Amino acid sequence: MTEAATTQQTDWSLRPWVLAALLGVADFLVWFFTDVPHGEFVPWRAAAGAFVFFGCGALAFTIDPKEWQRPLLFSLLVGLVMAGIAWRAQSAGDHYTDAGYWMAAGVVSVVLAIPLFQSHFYKLLWRTPYEETHFHVWTDAISAAGALAFFLLSLLLAYLLSELFATIDITLLRELLRDDWFTATFAGVTFGAALGVLRNQLKIIGTLQSVVMLVFSLIAVPFAAALVVFILAVLVSGLDVLWGATRSPTPLLLSCAAASFVLVNSVVRNGDSEASGSRVMRWAALVLALGILPLAIMAAASTGTRIAEYGLSPERIWGLVAIVVAVAYGVAYFVAPIRGRMAHWMDRVRTANLHLAIGTCILAFLLALPILDFGAISARDQLARLEAGKVEVEDFDFTALRWDFGDAGREALERLTRSDDDKVAELANAAQLQDSRPYYGRRDSSEDRDERLANLRMQFENEKLERQVELHVRNTPWRCDDPCVVLDYGLLDNGRHMTIFVEDGRVDFEGFRLEQAEPKGDAEAIALAVETAEAPGLRQPSPEQDAKSQVEIREWTGRRVYIDGKPAGDPFE
Repeated sequence: MTEAATTQQTDWSLRPWVLAALLGVADFLVWFFTDVPHGEFVPWRAAAGAFVFFGCGALAFTIDPKEWQRPLLFSLLVGLVMAGIAWRAQSAGDHYTDAGYWMAAGVVSVVLAIPLFQSHFYKLLWRTPYEETHFHVWTDAISAAGALAFFLLSLLLAYLLSELFATIDITLLRELLRDDWFTATFAGVTFGAALGVLRNQLKIIGTLQSVVMLVFSLIAVPFAAALVVFILAVLVSGLDVLWGATRSPTPLLLSCAAASFVLVNSVVRNGDSEASGSRVMRWAALVLALGILPLAIMAAASTGTRIAEYGLSPERIWGLVAIVVAVAYGVAYFVAPIRGRMAHWMDRVRTANLHLAIGTCILAFLLALPILDFGAISARDQLARLEAGKVEVEDFDFTALRWDFGDAGREALERLTRSDDDKVAELANAAQLQDSRPYYGRRDSSEDRDERLANLRMQFENEKLERQVELHVRNTPWRCDDPCVVLDYGLLDNGRHMTIFVEDGRVDFEGFRLEQAEPKGDAEAIALAVETAEAPGLRQPSPEQDAKSQVEIREWTGRRVYIDGKPAGDPFE
């Protein structure tokens, strides 16, 4: 820790009081703007809440009584930027499906911008000393963690006191803690007071930072050994072992790369004078630095394989962005020891950290702006795959266009409904008729889907309804794993055609929207039947059912399902 770093922020006796008042009022205002019914949470409320939360948060970390103008302007800028992003995200509705990622990108940009501002990057630019930036990154993280711990402890003690006073019939504190506005204000006051105390003790926190890094550097040794074993095992067994062990290895690999990054810097620290003197730890840091790139490449291979199989989606593009950042860090850390044959490789890592942090901050900021529409990019890619024959029509995910790509996906689906290929037009129309997104946890193979369709038996004559049921079973992997029978209940007043799925003795209801159908049937009876069927503990015993079972609806003071003459489920009426 350098003398310059310790004097970046002036000790200020009033800081705890100022921050307690600032964040207390800020959290109350955030509650006031955001604690409304979902239908009333309009964009301006989201923007106002984001402006107060992020603007005051940035000011709490950067305020200095000797130079308060620049921190104030910086905090106002942070608040305005995040307010704009929040407005856009809340306005997105179902027009876009990745609004949450916009907010996440904005948060990443702000988190990186704060220590850069504290180290005066806006004045020094590339001459900014790495040791100051690194110092502020760690002291900000430690003081925030300490303030959060103080808030949680204070909240626990407040609850204990509320119960203590309640024993003598003084319930005011208990009632206040049940009000969201009080809890929000209490959180701001306690967090701000603790943060103010900690920010006045940066020299002590600098010492604590060294202790934290020492603990992390101890973890670096076994983690590096485990990483070597993992990479060697993958080289021997091949990447296929990853796909067999987990369906989504990318998040795990990126998390390990991030952990390696943190542990490397716990050994490298601010400068050579502060770096760990242990040869074992230095070699462990070198191994971890070299290991980031292979982990990032494996993550890229995993995501690339999934994109090659299923095409682009907004989530996969955001995953690619994370992989690009990981690869950039991996390349920088891999090249650092090679250049100069190991000499001063830690200095090159520190330089790369500063440059990559600035680049990541700018990238995250740009991605949070309304520049790129990942839904439109994904929809174009999906259509191109279909037109090029890279995916069979039966395997194409029309449902994803309907629900996962926003307006761009629905526009693409509308074009497909007018396709010259009757099969494409039929499946696109069926997806357009969906009232809700059919969620499922797995994608079954063509063979599994054919087996499920073979288990399906429909006991009615309505071609449109038959096709809707078939498409539903085709797109719902948990339907008809066993022989199942579908009965036609009738059309409800809301225009939805209700069917009854009977599988393995279970009775379930499923509604479909058909064109040019006349309402009939008892909507109240169906609603009661569905409510009864879903109520826990009220189901009747399920008779045994096989492929040859006779399934029918019989009159029984009302109607109900029978399997081989035995009642199944609950009466409809």
